[in-house]
Amino acid sequence: MREELFTVDGVPVVCWIPDDEADGPRPLIFIGHGGGQHKTAPAVLHRAHRFVACGFAVVAADVPNHGERPTDERYQRLATEIGLRADRGEELAPLLAGFQALVAEQTVPEWQAILDHLDPGPVGYWGVSLGCGLGVPFVAAEPRVRAAVLGLGGATDPGCAQAAARITVPVEFLVQWHDERVPREQSLALFDAFGSAEKSLHANPGRHSDRLPEHELDSAVHFFTRHLLPQ
Repeated sequence: MREELFTVDGVPVVCWIPDDEADGPRPLIFIGHGGGQHKTAPAVLHRAHRFVACGFAVVAADVPNHGERPTDERYQRLATEIGLRADRGEELAPLLAGFQALVAEQTVPEWQAILDHLDPGPVGYWGVSLGCGLGVPFVAAEPRVRAAVLGLGGATDPGCAQAAARITVPVEFLVQWHDERVPREQSLALFDAFGSAEKSLHANPGRHSDRLPEHELDSAVHFFTRHLLPQ
């Protein structure tokens, strides 16, 4: 496996590529990292290594106010408020939805520019939590994405539900059944909003920050293999 670090219009990006001699554009999985993480966080690396071992290229980018990106005072104020409300046990869903909608206005065109730079084969998207909040508008806007694994997000913001309705590619959607940050009914509402003819709901016991079961990564590998790799 080869790791390449570069920037696209100032956005720090990492790409992992199988170390083989395959010709032509390779199917690519874009991983959207979670809140407080970055493009090479352990959870991103774990999934990237698995996807690369199965023949995919993988790319991830630092989202604004994360990783190597400079501090953005707008986002930092919102992140601080989210943390304070979480400490007080208050409802977070509306504030999280507003934060993610604001960041997505910046990340959707950034991620599209990364795809322009890479010129890949078929594209899949994987993202939960913040990666879901940013991924829904990205998948809705980007026709190169042919399949998406999303989760730990909800339809609190009407704009998110509207974007989900524009998604018609196959979707796997992950829910932590005891998620304290995203109310279960909001997660189910987002799943219901997807316009995809092929979509499946994967619910597991656990809270928002609990590690997702390893079998969900197995499922994602099979899902992307089915939809992105030649049969």
